[in-house]
Amino acid sequence: MSWLEQPHSRRKALSTASGLVVGAALPGTAAVQAAAHTAAPDSSAAASYTNPVLWQDFADIDIIRVGNAYYYSASTMHYSPGAPILRSYDLVNWEFAGHSVPVLDFGSKYDLNGARGYVRGIWASSLAYRPSNRTFYWLGQIDFARTYIYTASAVEGPWSRLTTIGTAYYDAGLLVDTDDTLYVAYGNTTISVAQLSADGRTQVRAQQVFTTPSSVGTLEGSRFYRINGNHYIFLTRPANGQYILRSTSGPFGPYTMRQVLLDLRGPVAGGGVPHQGGLVQTPGGAWYYLAFVDAYPGGRIPVLAPVTWTSDGWPVVQLVDGAWGASYPGPVVPAPPRQVTPMTGVDTFDGTALKPKWEWNHNPDNSRWTVGNGLTLRTATVTDDLYWARNTLTHRIQGPTSTATIQLDHSAMRDGDRAGLALLRDSSAWIGVRRDGGTTRVVMVNGLTMDSSWNTTGTGTEVASAGVSGTRVWLRANADIRPGAARPGTFSYSTDGTNFVRLGPAFTMGNSWQFFMGYRFALFNYATQALGGSVRVERFELSAP
Repeated sequence: MSWLEQPHSRRKALSTASGLVVGAALPGTAAVQAAAHTAAPDSSAAASYTNPVLWQDFADIDIIRVGNAYYYSASTMHYSPGAPILRSYDLVNWEFAGHSVPVLDFGSKYDLNGARGYVRGIWASSLAYRPSNRTFYWLGQIDFARTYIYTASAVEGPWSRLTTIGTAYYDAGLLVDTDDTLYVAYGNTTISVAQLSADGRTQVRAQQVFTTPSSVGTLEGSRFYRINGNHYIFLTRPANGQYILRSTSGPFGPYTMRQVLLDLRGPVAGGGVPHQGGLVQTPGGAWYYLAFVDAYPGGRIPVLAPVTWTSDGWPVVQLVDGAWGASYPGPVVPAPPRQVTPMTGVDTFDGTALKPKWEWNHNPDNSRWTVGNGLTLRTATVTDDLYWARNTLTHRIQGPTSTATIQLDHSAMRDGDRAGLALLRDSSAWIGVRRDGGTTRVVMVNGLTMDSSWNTTGTGTEVASAGVSGTRVWLRANADIRPGAARPGTFSYSTDGTNFVRLGPAFTMGNSWQFFMGYRFALFNYATQALGGSVRVERFELSAP
């Protein structure tokens, strides 16, 4: 994880700014081991692709290939379920596959129960595949306290906790070595390697293997690989560099260091330097580096570049006019078995479970929501503060601009209830329905704010309203998340689903890095007087130009 122009560690930044003890593990993984599952000969390639390959907030990338499929793990902080997994067959087009961490059961603060977990939780995530038992592994450390490992036989799940390890492997990278041994590279500036037991449940050895020179500064975000008999630890210098360590003598070193990139011009106007991602090899032997760029207010978004190797065994990112290319020839890969599910479109909340594109703000109260024939949100919290309200459901914003529209049945709201659609971050605004004294109004509210310790400093001010009749209203939020400056978000409503009326002034979406996660669309329903009311979101649509 990283931020623009901040040459010191996340640990220091958060402990200084907010007193939080926060951490995570973002490993690299056994990309070469996964590549051993060779597939059909390469047979197809897109003519070219443009960066970013996906304009949504998926930071701290770990990427592997299993057969012909690529899997991508990312950070989610306080959102639940955590550690989403994306799937692709060509490294360019991605879809949601699942989550590695089903629930953030790391303390009551992740339930919004007496405390809050904002900017804690799942920071970086390590995803690996172990061919010997056909099992996926996720490894991450929480709150600098301990490390958790989850496993599943398929990325869609079910995922279950394998073990908890007392050592907190900071920013760790999990490697399934060619002899099936599990190793973890981890640390900030001082880099160590641990060997796990054969069953992955305990640590059997740990050793410091590298100390970052003071001339380089901070290195973290380990990814661990074995390539052509050598061991590599891929490290980020937040937020403007990438370095790599190599050992020709085994996983415990000694290691030598080489710079991969520093202050490299990125492919997204207004965005940061590509860094902190993973290396992956196609079935045909081509290598790619999937990194992210800081692109607030939208978050951190993935960019892809081809990689070649020097004759003496070091990776080199292929540049275009001295920069990370805005476009490259498409990877040559086997023909995909199907088209991936688009990141935009309509959700009517059919079936028996939420689709994996959705994540709650903290853990939900599962007794207070249902899907099938729409999403029913029963009030779960009595509060005047959206940041304390449970069962707020979030969806990433599609860049560079996109629009979310919901169809809301508000007939079962009770006096004091507030329900609607928000642009959610540490500074937020929303459009929604409020019921007071038997009267229903649609309102636009801004001025929801947090301080640097993520305490609420403003619960919002109503700045526009209109009366509505009937039982149904359509609410819309439009978000501009082009990076490099604060950007506008606007709200509108409709009583027929066709003709929309702007409500309220433009909301300024900030582009600071400290909250790490980018803005999201959020669906909410909370009570200010008493529980008992509910709303039904009959339809959600995410559209982009």
